[in-house]
Amino acid sequence: MARTESSLDDIVLKAMEGVVARASRSIAKVISRMVAERLEAELRTRASRAAPRGPSRTRPRVEISRWVADRRARRVPNFVIEATGLKTKKAIVAKYGDGVVFEKGKPAPKAPRRKLVPKPVPKRKPVPKPRRRKPAPSKPRPKRSTGWFQKWALGAHFSRLRQ
Repeated sequence: MARTESSLDDIVLKAMEGVVARASRSIAKVISRMVAERLEAELRTRASRAAPRGPSRTRPRVEISRWVADRRARRVPNFVIEATGLKTKKAIVAKYGDGVVFEKGKPAPKAPRRKLVPKPVPKRKPVPKPRRRKPAPSKPRPKRSTGWFQKWALGAHFSRLRQ
């Protein structure tokens, strides 16, 4: 009773066709059910989340027409730089004083004739250097006896090589 390979393959294929068809249908149903459940969960969580906010709440850029030179000022507007020729807030306050008002389209205010004395900045106390502790007086070390290696290295071995 000899069977050929082709007939054995045919028998296995015919037996497996039905099983594979039934299994693939049930696998497809399970996968589609899992995908549907996941999509519904995603839609529920997205719907429950707060609506995304609009653009960030930065203040819109507005044309600056009036500027006061004080310690709280952040940047020097271009019209003040053009009117005074000074680029830094520190230089403007040093020349014109604290609280001077610059307005766009008007000339720069007159600099006071008296020399402005800046407020004294309190000096910081110098940080003292850490003190070094003196080492405790130590006892003199006893002299070590020479070991066999030192004796060997210092002469016994080399005296033979020199000859």
